[in-house]
Amino acid sequence: MKRTLLLNPPSFQDFDGGAGSRYQATREVTSFWYPTWLCYPAGLIKDSRVVDAPPENLSIEAVATLAKEFEVAVLFTTSPSFHHDLATISRLKEENPRLLAGLVGPQVSVLPEQSLAAAPQVDFVARREFDYTLREVAQGRPFADILGLSYRSDGEIRHNPDRPWIKDLDALPFVVDVYHRDLKIERYNIPYLRYPYVSIYTGRGCPHRCVYCLWPQTFTGHRYRTRSVGNVVAEVRRALTLFPQAAEIFFDDDTFTADGERARRLAQELRPLNCTWSATARVNTDYDTLKALKEGGLRLLVVGFESGDPQVLTNIKKGATLDMGRKFMASCRDLGIQVHGTFIVGLPGESKDSLAASMRFACELDPDTIQVSLATPYPGTEFYDFCRERGYLKEQDLLQGATGYQQCVVEYPGLAAADIFQAVPRFYRRFYFRPAYMARAARTMLIDPAERRRLWREGREFLTFLFRRRQSQEKPRPSPARL
Repeated sequence: MKRTLLLNPPSFQDFDGGAGSRYQATREVTSFWYPTWLCYPAGLIKDSRVVDAPPENLSIEAVATLAKEFEVAVLFTTSPSFHHDLATISRLKEENPRLLAGLVGPQVSVLPEQSLAAAPQVDFVARREFDYTLREVAQGRPFADILGLSYRSDGEIRHNPDRPWIKDLDALPFVVDVYHRDLKIERYNIPYLRYPYVSIYTGRGCPHRCVYCLWPQTFTGHRYRTRSVGNVVAEVRRALTLFPQAAEIFFDDDTFTADGERARRLAQELRPLNCTWSATARVNTDYDTLKALKEGGLRLLVVGFESGDPQVLTNIKKGATLDMGRKFMASCRDLGIQVHGTFIVGLPGESKDSLAASMRFACELDPDTIQVSLATPYPGTEFYDFCRERGYLKEQDLLQGATGYQQCVVEYPGLAAADIFQAVPRFYRRFYFRPAYMARAARTMLIDPAERRRLWREGREFLTFLFRRRQSQEKPRPSPARL
């Protein structure tokens, strides 16, 4: 077995990206997701090591010192970070010219030919789910025999057949064991989760067809493949043993409630563990399921409302209505379930009126916290094809070159990219600077010292974000989104 480094590479200061983040950028409040995707193959490869450079604040030079210790280095890359990640590989190979270097992630899964052509320093790409593909690379199997691999041979780029989706997810190792071996959970913080938290997947894939969503369209597929309830509960028990300091478990599936019956059974099995946990959900989750989850220890749900305009919801194939959102919030409020609501500005059909409608809708729903993201047309998504075919895609980088903040790269007739970009801080101010919200936050800070410290820190970071974030006026350079 080749000594293998699995690297979430260095990037911008406080850059929330790589093998776990869905929106790769410098975030408004410091957030770091676990590199869960890299930890699965790490558990399959003896003597491997996971290095998560962003939360450890490691520079390229610091990472380069590790190169001589390994025979294979695999980096998780994204469209926004692609060129920066290539620079990291070049530096690793300067230290160890014999190093075999590969890339994984949605970017190279949908653009393997273009990615390898643009990156002569890269030896291979492992497409889609790469757990067993990387194990076979580490085992030294001939590249021609490894499913899901794209690579160079005799000066040509070759693509082996796709590896089938993994059916038996129970056969994969527990990622919490790799977390315990290679990571420090205190480095991971998400504003709406209790600190420190531990994140795991209970399944892969999502049956829904939202046009903008990166993972199901490029990486995990549209069938929700799940681990058995017993397997998930065993890993939660393991996490609670390894990390007694953990305040919360987070189930970071694309849509944890996609299989309501299974979600209820899992909640029932978790109840005796007396642990606090949170998860993802959709607004179509029924009251009985929400009640069962709450009784099983659920604290918070992350829910995509996305827009307050019915036509925009139809355009993005969300499969949700405004009334469904209202009913969902009423149920959660009745049951005492906290909600982190996510919204996206700049989706197909967006206008100044629809932006205003979304802001009104968010204030009407009044979730505990919100996240507002720029609509980003990642390659491989239906949203990307839509924007490109209609000329809505601007020739601009996905990230601002100096800070790593997201750029708005779409604009529509009657709605400029600059208007969409400025809608993000306006949305946040409209929601958080309401007297009702500020009074609620003040009450919370008076009652709970831990919440007081958290809200004070996040408020300070948020105001800094509003001040620093700007749409770049720099001359565009070749962007990974256009490979």
